[in-house]
Amino acid sequence: MRDLNITLIQPELVWEDIESNIDKLNKIIDNIHDKTDLIVLPEMFNSGFSMNVKKIAQDMNGHCINWLEKKSKQIKADITGSIMVSENNSLYNRLVWVKPDGNLFFYDKKHLFRYAGEDKIFKPGNKNITVKLNGWNIRPFICYDLRFPMWTRNILNQYDVAIFVANWPESRACHWKTLLAARAIENQCYVIGVNRVGKDGNDLTYSGDSSAIDPSGKILFHKSSVECVYTACLSSQMLATYRKKFPFWKDMDYQNALC
Repeated sequence: MRDLNITLIQPELVWEDIESNIDKLNKIIDNIHDKTDLIVLPEMFNSGFSMNVKKIAQDMNGHCINWLEKKSKQIKADITGSIMVSENNSLYNRLVWVKPDGNLFFYDKKHLFRYAGEDKIFKPGNKNITVKLNGWNIRPFICYDLRFPMWTRNILNQYDVAIFVANWPESRACHWKTLLAARAIENQCYVIGVNRVGKDGNDLTYSGDSSAIDPSGKILFHKSSVECVYTACLSSQMLATYRKKFPFWKDMDYQNALC
């Protein structure tokens, strides 16, 4: 297992304007010159955290997924982020993960943000996914999932990296930063958190605070309040050494955990 390069993109999104957001992200990705294995976009990267179903929802053959597939093939790297998907008369906040060879995986957000009425619009997911990349096992989550450690429990080191894509408001940024570090420490894994900046159509402000955190809880990268692109290099040696030196995972209570 070699070291893994993950690129975090923290953009300011244009409210409910799919074409503008795709065009912007397309240009950002074209200007990434660091070698990368995976590009991570925020939650609802094409629209912001909108419930405008008629304007935003797309099916799995829609423009956004087609763009992801073409872009992944072009840059020869995996790309992931979430969008609103309509499927079988249901709506999902769906994280889509595409690979250069055309393989596609998806994860439907399990914990819907009741406070904003997300639970009234979307159908919740009911299973985790683990995506393999260059010998690493990666498990993606979406925003509000971060608050629920049972759902993100890393049972017997099933995964090496947890990814959280989000539209997490600045008013609760302290929770975001604290919980990202907590998930890394308790699960003895790398954690990547990718959020947005700017203001949305609901007048909510986002400070970003996208981060890369190692299994010991050390902050490898953190950026607040501005658009940014950063490629984090995750060390396979550090991960293996840390888990061997501190085998806390062997004593984890997991019998009743969801996996």
